[in-house]
This record gives sequence, C-alpha cells and structure tokens, in this order.
Amino acid sequence: MKSTTRGTLAAVITCVAAAAGAAACVTPAAAIGTVPVPVPLDGVEKSLNVELPTIGGEIPLPTPGAPEGPRFVEGRLIPERVVPQLPVAAGLPGVGLRAPLPEILGSEFNHLGLDAPASDLRTLSPGLTLDAPLTAPNPDRFGLPDLQLPQAGVITPVLQAVPGANLGVSEGL
Repeated sequence: MKSTTRGTLAAVITCVAAAAGAAACVTPAAAIGTVPVPVPLDGVEKSLNVELPTIGGEIPLPTPGAPEGPRFVEGRLIPERVVPQLPVAAGLPGVGLRAPLPEILGSEFNHLGLDAPASDLRTLSPGLTLDAPLTAPNPDRFGLPDLQLPQAGVITPVLQAVPGANLGVSEGL
C-alpha cells in the first residue's frame, strides 16, 4: 500500500471514530421527554419547623411530527387533503405529592402519596378537504368538465391518551 493510501485510510478511520464518539456523548433534545418541575418548600419547613408536603411535577415537551401529504384521487381536481393534519406527540403533565398525615393514636406521621406520572398524548390537528365545482375532463363532452356542487369538509382532530395515577398511604419519611 502506498503511503498516500495509508494516510487517506487513517484519516477516514479517525474521522469515523471521532464522529461515533461525538454522537455517543451528545444527547439530542428530542430524547428528553419531560422537564421536572420541583416546588421548593425547604425554606418554609425550616422557618416554621413543620413538615410540609413534597410537591413536584413534570411538564412534557411537545414534538411535532411530519404531516401526511395530500392524496390525489382519480376523478377529483383538488387533492383529497388540502390542509393536512399535523401530528403532535407530547404528554399530559405529571405530578408527585407526598403529604404528612397526623396519626390518630401516637405522635408519628403517616404519609399520603399521590403519583400521577406524565402520560403519552398523541394528537392530530384538524384538516380540511375540498372538491372543486368542476369534474375531471369528460371525453364524451370533447374534454370539457361537468358541473357539480362544490364540497368542503373538516377532518376531525384526534386526541389519544391513557392517564393513570397511584394513591397510597405509608409510614415514615
């Protein structure tokens, strides 16, 4: 192998290894599904010397998808979906709550916990479909189109989610 070939091959291998290392170290923003939102109550707990609830939440990041393009149908002058539906994947916000409950017999606390994690949400925006007042060219009328009533329709939006929550009572912190 010539020295120029070996040098080119070494440069290519170095570039590929560097790109693979950089791709492994970088986390894309799309990989992060939710942003945690803690509610800081530590200062109030310390100043009042009282155990307060622990509250936190999660706010999902919406990610738009690629719309499905218009579909051409035989016999229509305008595509089936003039304004396509835009898919958006996000989530319902989540919340976590842990509150102290005084025990009826004794000085210890029981704790009430509510956990409603962020759940996936899939949506499609409304779309629009139209049809022109003319048909496709008619060969029986020497290529002239026929008249028809104009048509317009709204494609209904879609909303799909499966939310859930857990409620429980426990002892201790």
